[in-house]
Amino acid sequence: MELRSQAVRKLAPENDPLKIGMGWKVDDLAKPQIMVESTFGDSHPGSAHLDQFVKEAVQAVNTHGGKAARYFATDMCDGIAQGHDGINYSLPHRDAIVNLVEAQANATVYDGGVFIASCDKSMPAMLMSIGRLKDMSAIVVTGGVMEAHTLPKKYVVNDPACAINDLLTLEQIGKFDAWEKTGVIPNEQLDYYKHNACPSCGACSFMGTASTMQIMAEALGLMLPGTALMPATAPELKQAAYDAGVQVMKLVAEGIKAKDIVTMKSFENAIMVHAAISGSTNATMHLPAIAHEFGFEIDADTFDRMHRGAHYLLNIRPSGDWPAQYFYYAGGVPRVMEEIKSMLHLDVMTVTGKTLGENLEDLKKNGFYEHCDEILQEKTKGLGIKVTREDIIHSFDNAKGTDGSIAILKGNLAPEGSVIKHTACPKNMFHATLRARPFDSEEECISAVLNKQVQPGDAIFIRYEGPRGSGMPEMFYTGEAICADPKLASSVALITDGRFSGASRGPVIGHVSPEAAVGGPIALVEEGDLIRIDVPNRQLAIVGVNGEEKTPEEMEAILAQRRANWKPKAPKYTKGLLKLYSQHAVSPMKGAYME
Repeated sequence: MELRSQAVRKLAPENDPLKIGMGWKVDDLAKPQIMVESTFGDSHPGSAHLDQFVKEAVQAVNTHGGKAARYFATDMCDGIAQGHDGINYSLPHRDAIVNLVEAQANATVYDGGVFIASCDKSMPAMLMSIGRLKDMSAIVVTGGVMEAHTLPKKYVVNDPACAINDLLTLEQIGKFDAWEKTGVIPNEQLDYYKHNACPSCGACSFMGTASTMQIMAEALGLMLPGTALMPATAPELKQAAYDAGVQVMKLVAEGIKAKDIVTMKSFENAIMVHAAISGSTNATMHLPAIAHEFGFEIDADTFDRMHRGAHYLLNIRPSGDWPAQYFYYAGGVPRVMEEIKSMLHLDVMTVTGKTLGENLEDLKKNGFYEHCDEILQEKTKGLGIKVTREDIIHSFDNAKGTDGSIAILKGNLAPEGSVIKHTACPKNMFHATLRARPFDSEEECISAVLNKQVQPGDAIFIRYEGPRGSGMPEMFYTGEAICADPKLASSVALITDGRFSGASRGPVIGHVSPEAAVGGPIALVEEGDLIRIDVPNRQLAIVGVNGEEKTPEEMEAILAQRRANWKPKAPKYTKGLLKLYSQHAVSPMKGAYME
């Protein structure tokens, strides 16, 4: 079968001289042409180091009969964008990357691609791009996770949520910042945390969106087994990048395309792994968007159904004790898959050219787990405690929980759904009736929290922050400010049509759909309404007015009257990417992609 790149050469005679003009040799023109696409750039620690993996992949392709071409679509950082309007670009730039990669790939035409990224939006962007280019052979390399910093004893945080509390990660900075604002820790201590929380490149060292989506890439079958979420400094990661370059050449030779690997069964596997790792709530938005590009539709009910009864195994922050680098030391994605093997489709194809089941058997035979065990013992020998892989990835029969990690809540407040990470929510908030305190922006809300204007028993609403409202930014700081106040941490809920960081804790409910900007019920909430949260029964509803409960019929009539009087706000953005995104983004529960 003729390669796509060679067919295009016949159509465009300018193709050859233009490539020769950038240093290609005549012999290179007839070789399989492979794009090596990455988000490398000096934007943040998750991308600043990716050039070394690009170099390895390029060398492998060129050494094994192909010709590699480097492309870059640098991403932004949610952490650097926090606290100002830059965070509003976070989700829209996911789709901007996808559009750029699509243009880069189709304007020249390649036979295969190596896609390299690390972080919150770049990982789903690359996976969406592969879906859009699914007739091409493709493989993913992730940039791994940054290391944790060992704190000096004077700065060890007495935090009962973390048994290993002398290891500092970026996940804790938002919490420490809230503590400083409330006088819990002095500025000097906060400065130390800020200057030492990121000791290396890589994704943030907790099970946030970046780590979750690295794992999802492997769970979908698009990565070499065992290579997701390695420490960014691990020599094995460079080797993985080289091996990926070799493997993409095999995929091209065998005619195995991305569409042959990623099927609906692959997405079901990914959702089961997501449940087992207590993955970020943002995956409920990214996986549907990725599936959409591959031609499949995943709705909110799919997540809820598959998480029910699923065994949650991972003891990684923020819901567990250990930084994310320990995930690899405990055996990574293959170890998780071994534990939940009975719930997976083992017959799906992967980038190895073998099935998932065959990959898992090969790993057991080639000493992968023994290698990980050796690293784990080496890395933990100075902690003064004996650590086993089961301390980090629990066994199926000794699960941390048996009902997954997220729940999709619906009701007259969220007819299309909303999402809560119940593994990070206090049990006393699983059944709660609270007083509504609506705010039309995060700035108004966090000011009320910090100025003690929020009381136990309040349901705080941050609305008009969905995709069509302001780009769907994270409500991270407000959630952390609530968790930092002992009076509020287990008595106040935060409900939004925006989203949360993977590090968010507490009774936080996001992705409320339809959003306020399109007239969803969240726009109709008034001060003093009674809000019912019922996690076991998956309910989020307005059940009363002015502190008085109403019947469902009465509540329906009241909301109908409010809806008749509601008027949309003027668009927040009138030009550029944010205007385009606010005009074309679909519901968060559908994936928040642009249509």
